[in-house]
Amino acid sequence: MRERRRWTVRDLRRDNRSVLLSALFFEQLHSRQELSEATGLSPASVSNVVRELIHEGIVIEAGSVDSDGGRPRVLLQINPDYGYVIGVDVGEIRVRVELFDLTMTERATVDYPLDPRRHDVGVIVDAIVTGLDAVLAGSGVSPSAVLGVGVGVPGIVENGPGGLVHGQSYGWDSVPLERLLRSGTSLPLHVDNGAKTMGQAELWFGAGRGAQHAVVCLIGSGVGASVIVHGSTQRGSVSSAGEWGHTTVMVGGRTCRCGARGCLEAYAGAEAILDRYGGALPGADQESALAALIDLAATSTRAAQVLDETALYLGISIGNLINMFNPERIIIGGWAGLLLGERMLPAIREAAREHSLRYPFAQTSIELGRLGPFSA
Repeated sequence: MRERRRWTVRDLRRDNRSVLLSALFFEQLHSRQELSEATGLSPASVSNVVRELIHEGIVIEAGSVDSDGGRPRVLLQINPDYGYVIGVDVGEIRVRVELFDLTMTERATVDYPLDPRRHDVGVIVDAIVTGLDAVLAGSGVSPSAVLGVGVGVPGIVENGPGGLVHGQSYGWDSVPLERLLRSGTSLPLHVDNGAKTMGQAELWFGAGRGAQHAVVCLIGSGVGASVIVHGSTQRGSVSSAGEWGHTTVMVGGRTCRCGARGCLEAYAGAEAILDRYGGALPGADQESALAALIDLAATSTRAAQVLDETALYLGISIGNLINMFNPERIIIGGWAGLLLGERMLPAIREAAREHSLRYPFAQTSIELGRLGPFSA
């Protein structure tokens, strides 16, 4: 149960609303009695706040269930059409824009492929703005009904005016992405690092639920991570905490896109895995090529060797995360992470076991994300 603040009557009412809305948002259907038990609020407080929320249209009644010997209990839920949110995932190979109602049901989505070797700022801005217009048109949702737009991007994001992005692998240096987007849309924007947004999503809705200490690993064309400490994202002094892909796994090793040598991303990112294999693979993009490589490993010694080495690099690096952060959970996500994890998770776990301290490893679960490949 969350500890609630008690200041003025107004503060208390606001806090009670927040507690009840959080319970309904994350747990969906609840009766008034269940809300009282889940939040610690008195039945009278729950009834008063719920009455206000229903009057405002934020909460609706959604059927009933039988109770033990009494009247049926009315179930409550967030009104899905009270407002809408949009998520934008700017990846190495695509820009994906999705519109959701307040039960997190997808109402519209569009994809715009990217050349993985080119990430011109203008191309990305145009794709995002076009995507925002497209999902609104496709869903019939008015812009005034959108509560917020979350934009996840690779690189370090300054949470100040302009939303400056330092994407070294992209060739972006202090790009004012938020300001550029505002010239094409009036929707409320929040720009953040894609690994951090994926980590927050897994913490709220996926494999991270209930964890206070976790690391969510994003493996796509590149590699990143979100470090969760006491239930909150660890950002660091300039919001660069979690640049796991640019930790060194091989002194003097392969050149990374960031310009350094021996980074994890230069061995375990999808682009690097395909480059290390070096052979021709079917498919028009990295996703289909990596899937083909994984299938080929059953009959190709070279393909199996590349994947075994990838599992070792990932396991060693996860062992380092365990030793450094002592998390309850390590969650592997991202489109490439989920593809690789389906085949290699046992090998990754074993490599992590061999390269971490016994006691913290024994207290850590290593599992796959539950929100699919585009949860950033």
